[in-house]
Amino acid sequence: MTVNPIFRALLLGSLSTVVGCASMRGGTKPTPPPPASLVDNCDDTQKAVSKEADALASPYGIDQHVEKNFADRKVSWLMTDSAYQKFVVQTGAKNFGRCNDVACYLFAAPAGTIQGAVEKAKTADGKHDPAVLGQALGLPAKNFEGPLRMMTLDLAAQKVCTRLPVDADPGVWKCTTPEDKDCFKFGGYTSGGVPEVMVINAPVADTQVAEIP
Repeated sequence: MTVNPIFRALLLGSLSTVVGCASMRGGTKPTPPPPASLVDNCDDTQKAVSKEADALASPYGIDQHVEKNFADRKVSWLMTDSAYQKFVVQTGAKNFGRCNDVACYLFAAPAGTIQGAVEKAKTADGKHDPAVLGQALGLPAKNFEGPLRMMTLDLAAQKVCTRLPVDADPGVWKCTTPEDKDCFKFGGYTSGGVPEVMVINAPVADTQVAEIP
């Protein structure tokens, strides 16, 4: 049978397309690009601080710290309800944390760690046990007495500047003995061994707030 040359060219082209598609389906999937660094969301001042912190922590920097401990890019932190009312509600604060004329600085931990500790500390009467919560987070129980507020923020979705905490950050209380709790040790972990990051200008409007009786 004689095949029209034009038809034959179209047929071969169609076959090559089918084979090509089949090869692509059966081939190795392309490696997805790594997630963007949270430091990309920082201004020049905070980028410089982050660079210095990473140099001190080398070869372990903020990107490795986030990938290891904050894979979902979500953080949480706790405040007593009285502090929340005083420093957030009554002042109409736009950002969480201790503020100076440069920015507002907030220590935050992995959301799963904080939420897990809160769940573990729940009591039969619907409240929480400060001692259990403090033990889970490696901090003094007195920090968690009375009603609390738990804040949760998606750092990636809100494009919030995040870096390793440093000695010069507002609110830092340095440890003086190995037994000290609720004090700062450089390296991305609390004195109780919980991963932490420094969040710059954590927006109140974009943060989920839950009441902890």
